[in-house]
Amino acid sequence: MAMSDPLGDLLTRIRNGQRANKRTIVAPGSRLHRNVLEVLKREGYIRGFDLRELRPGVREVQIELKYNEGEPVIQEISRVSRPGRRVYSKIKELPRVYNGLGITILSTPQGVLSDAEARAANVGGEVLCRVF
Repeated sequence: MAMSDPLGDLLTRIRNGQRANKRTIVAPGSRLHRNVLEVLKREGYIRGFDLRELRPGVREVQIELKYNEGEPVIQEISRVSRPGRRVYSKIKELPRVYNGLGITILSTPQGVLSDAEARAANVGGEVLCRVF
C-alpha cells in the first residue's frame, strides 16, 4: 500500500529514533528526503546521512542522529504542511521558531531551504516542518 505522507513518516522515524537513543535509523529514500536531511545537517541537527540504492528504483537513507551530553539535539520536530492541508507562507509573514532558536524548513522555487536561507534569498514557499 502506498504511503500518503512520506515526509511525515521520515520525521516520525527521526523523532522515535531520538526518543529511543538510537545512533542511526533507516528510512525510505527520495529526493525530498535528501534535501530536507541536507538542511538538517547544515543546521547541525543531525551528524549525517547516507543515501543508497537497494535495487533500481528503491532507495533507502541511513541517518546518523546527533546527541549533546546524552540528550537529543532535536527536542521537537513537527510537520506543518500535510497532504490534506498545504501551508504556504510569504517570507515576511513566516514566524520565527522559539524566537530564532529553532528553524523552519521550506520548499521554495530555489529548492528546500531553512528559514534563515529563505530570508537571505527573499523567497517564500511551502512550510514543510519546524525543528527545535
